[in-house]
Amino acid sequence: MWQALPPASALRREDKNTHVGPFDAAERSEDSLHVRDGYRWLNRTLGVSAEVINLIYSPRICAMAGQLLGGTLRQAVVNGTPMGSRGPAWPGGPTDPALANDGARGVYCTLPYGDQPRQPDACHTDGHPFQLGVVGLLDDTPPGGGAFKVWPGSHRRLYPTYKLRYDQPRIPFYDHLPSFKGILHTPEYLAEIEMLNRDTKPVECWGRAGDIVFWHHRTAHMAGHNHSEVIRQAVLADFWTEDLDKFRTDDPGGDMWRDWSPEVQNAAAAYSAEFAAAQRLTD
Repeated sequence: MWQALPPASALRREDKNTHVGPFDAAERSEDSLHVRDGYRWLNRTLGVSAEVINLIYSPRICAMAGQLLGGTLRQAVVNGTPMGSRGPAWPGGPTDPALANDGARGVYCTLPYGDQPRQPDACHTDGHPFQLGVVGLLDDTPPGGGAFKVWPGSHRRLYPTYKLRYDQPRIPFYDHLPSFKGILHTPEYLAEIEMLNRDTKPVECWGRAGDIVFWHHRTAHMAGHNHSEVIRQAVLADFWTEDLDKFRTDDPGGDMWRDWSPEVQNAAAAYSAEFAAAQRLTD
């Protein structure tokens, strides 16, 4: 991550005083494989490196994902095609940021905000087809340190607002029709996202290096605001089964778990107060 910075970068690993964002204009990058913009620092090339694939697609983590999803998981490819290689991918997109991705999404960092005023949270969902997401912390991330945030229960509320089961319709960009491109959301989805921002308190997934969080592909989420003194460092990756292509454009109606493992389908819908407290789901 640090080696990929420009040689004369003002951001120096050994000097935490230089880690506060935003990036200076001279250091910004719209390269879809290595984005540096504002407080966001995304290295997608590392998503297909052997180190990252061995870390986030380790046998232990894949076994957990396999128990949740059932079926046969797709396999990551070391030195394959990284996310962002085809089509614009943040901040220039999206046509689709996940085209031809053979590995993890990459290493995603958030610089400290310094003395910037606190901003309200705002959730979104991801448009590309997958079934299960995972975020793994590469370093300790304190509360308020930019950790991944999820809106509890949002997957159940948002799932029926989609046109497709695991994918989304997209409108291509035309030079003579420039007013819209990208993902086409239903009015029901947009209304529900607005409602979630008003009525649901997000859960901040802070923790220690090595902690991971799994999340359903329709879960509303965001990268948290970093009001700590350390860079938030995480690996983001997706899991899906080899059957995803068979049903990604099916109608989302019916049981939202019908493609998942028998263990998930037969699991209790509720959890204990002790579990909620251990997972910091309650105040």
